[in-house]
Amino acid sequence: MINDDERIALFLDYENLAIGARDGLGVAPFDFGPVADALAERGRVVARRAYADWSSFDEDRRLLARAQVELIEIPQRVGGSRKNAADIKMAVDAIEMAFARGFITTFAICTGDSDFTPLVHKLRELDKRVIGIGVQSSTSALLPPACDEFLFYDRLPGVEPGQPARRGRSRSRPQVVLDVAPAEPAPQPVEQPPPAEQATQAEDGDAAQLITSTLAGLQRHADGPVLASRLKRAVLRKDPTFDEAELGFRGFGELLRHLESQHVLELRAGSAQGDPEVTFPEDGTEVDDAFALLVDVVRQLQAPGSPPPLSGLKDQLRKRQPDFSEKRYGFNTFLSFAKAARARGLIDMTWDVASSEYLLRVPD
Repeated sequence: MINDDERIALFLDYENLAIGARDGLGVAPFDFGPVADALAERGRVVARRAYADWSSFDEDRRLLARAQVELIEIPQRVGGSRKNAADIKMAVDAIEMAFARGFITTFAICTGDSDFTPLVHKLRELDKRVIGIGVQSSTSALLPPACDEFLFYDRLPGVEPGQPARRGRSRSRPQVVLDVAPAEPAPQPVEQPPPAEQATQAEDGDAAQLITSTLAGLQRHADGPVLASRLKRAVLRKDPTFDEAELGFRGFGELLRHLESQHVLELRAGSAQGDPEVTFPEDGTEVDDAFALLVDVVRQLQAPGSPPPLSGLKDQLRKRQPDFSEKRYGFNTFLSFAKAARARGLIDMTWDVASSEYLLRVPD
């Protein structure tokens, strides 16, 4: 039932997040999409509020408005502290909502400021679950231990440090669509399917990536098995326009069975008839092939004393396999995929301080 979902109220200390992402990650304007996706995997976001002097964040204001975030104006005051005014207003509103909206089970407090630690403690005293979200470089060490769960923005799927955030991104399409790099043009002449069929194939691939990335997120946060009904609700929270009928399927279950036939996921009997458990295949054949591809590419690129960096490596894999996506195998980021290969002893990864990135090599 829908009422089983967590009901989340989101409060953003926007100036703290935006400046932290700009200075610490080189991301500007702030990309709200990864935050929305992370919370969609955890429950229904029933309130979204962001606090700032919006005259300083004109472009951000338009992007947040498209994401259905309520903008709370904290104007610049002569002789006063704008920051303290925003902090106090946000804390007062959060406590007021905790008392006035008893159905809210979870508060997402997006800030790295330790001044909000007392607010977190008070919300937990009121039997509310608290999720903190902040940029790692600008998050106080006091704040994460106070929360039930803390998410570093830097580690969320879709955040690309050192690159501008995607501007004007529409939430009507799933984030994973933007993660797919275009394949290299095929040599001519090659017989291409009709345009309508090409569009259908692209939409089918987008749906598979949306479903697998959502399933991977749910499996990390769920206490038990992920049922098809719960997966469908999480998918709709990420992309409210999702409709399996547009892909030619009569129901979500039929789409899942189609993906099972392609060995993308696996279905098992659930607690209720017609609501199966959804998981990733356990035989590991496809993920083993993906790891083998990674090892082969790293071995090809590495030279004595010059191992290839992690950045750009995904594009190299796609030159060999254009439809490659780590999300197909249950990994939300390419870094997680590479670390899984390291855990299996397939590659070595070392952090290079000079270049500020991981260098990979195939062990002898």
